Amino acid sequence: MMRVKKDDTVVVIAGKDKGKQGKIVKVFPKTNKVLVEGVNIVTKHQKPSAMNPQGGIVNKEAAIHVSNVMPVDPETGKGTRVRFEMRDGKKVRVAVKSGKEI
Repeated sequence: MMRVKKDDTVVVIAGKDKGKQGKIVKVFPKTNKVLVEGVNIVTKHQKPSAMNPQGGIVNKEAAIHVSNVMPVDPETGKGTRVRFEMRDGKKVRVAVKSGKEI
């Protein structure tokens, strides 16, 4: 089960982009990876095509494993673990540090 969703703000806790924050653009639950904007930029060599007739070298974001990101606490702005609680009959995600709903 993934504790992060699309449009969550996360902080990277491991790897070359450690400490960077960004918004989740896409989630890949089958491979346990997420695509975070501005994080894990890779250089891709592209052949000329109809959309890109010039071709060349393009920088784009690559997926990062979900274990290397941590949701940002809405109160402190730092990374926090996530707990699930039942509130008003609904299952909600709660930040462990502050107890606030994510």
